[in-house]
Amino acid sequence: MKRRQLGHSGLKVSPIALGGNVFGWTIDEATSSAILDAFIAAGFNFIDTADTYSRWVPGNRGGESETIIGKWLKRGGERQKIVIATKVGSEMSPKKRGLSKQYILRAAEASLRRLRTDHIDLYQSHFDDPDVPIEEPLEAYAQLIKQGKVRAIGASNFKADRLLQALQASKQYGYPAYQCLQPLYNLYDRADFETNLKPVCAKYGLGVITYFSLASGFLTGKYRAASDLSKSKRGGIVSKYLNDRGFQILSALDQVAEQLNSTPARISLAWLMARPGITAPISSVTSIDQLNDIIAAVNLKLDHHSIELLNRASSY
Repeated sequence: MKRRQLGHSGLKVSPIALGGNVFGWTIDEATSSAILDAFIAAGFNFIDTADTYSRWVPGNRGGESETIIGKWLKRGGERQKIVIATKVGSEMSPKKRGLSKQYILRAAEASLRRLRTDHIDLYQSHFDDPDVPIEEPLEAYAQLIKQGKVRAIGASNFKADRLLQALQASKQYGYPAYQCLQPLYNLYDRADFETNLKPVCAKYGLGVITYFSLASGFLTGKYRAASDLSKSKRGGIVSKYLNDRGFQILSALDQVAEQLNSTPARISLAWLMARPGITAPISSVTSIDQLNDIIAAVNLKLDHHSIELLNRASSY
């Protein structure tokens, strides 16, 4: 499988990243490990998680996803072949959040322990923190990189102006720079990234790894009416897509899927992978069947007509 360069980080990643947000939430450790095994066996190498996954689940405290990945790595996950991306900054507790230097250094050690590894390949600021100077997290990342505990850094959920300020601060102070952005981007959620963020990423050569690449499952075609929202624990998130534009996108996906003997999920991911500047969409799965569906998207090449049909249906 051909790897893609992640910005200027030196990291080479598979064209799809496996999302770890469901580990310890909608799937248990055994199912998570089986999916990780199958993902790597299929030639992929990119796994994305965060320290806060999945704190929102009753009884969880955060760190469950990293812990599951760490146990899997310990059992023989071939660490040297895998690119592990995790994040810091989202609230773990009222006193454990944000991007202060002191907190990042502590949180990194906690993530390393849970992941049972001596380094994080890609350490990402999960959310911008307006309460600290823009250069403060960069100073923390510089220390972690110097210590060999982090290989590269990225930003997630940043607005364009703040991302630009951070990149300029890296240059001004000689700190490591964000090498990628993790934005919300999919066939439905296009406007903010394409209008505001994409120009910054292009100018600085940042990699882009998209989250909610399937719009929380909406773009699989699983949800076509309000009555479908009860099909999964994430159904409540999907209600915002049940509108005329959403149904127009589903119709286009159905049309292309029929023409190519494929599925809406594969078509949606293939569209993302074909977008200029996109390094790898992140996709979460809860079964081997779902994993096989997204794996098949890598070998799906959309023709110009199909891409234009999808672009028109999802225009904003």
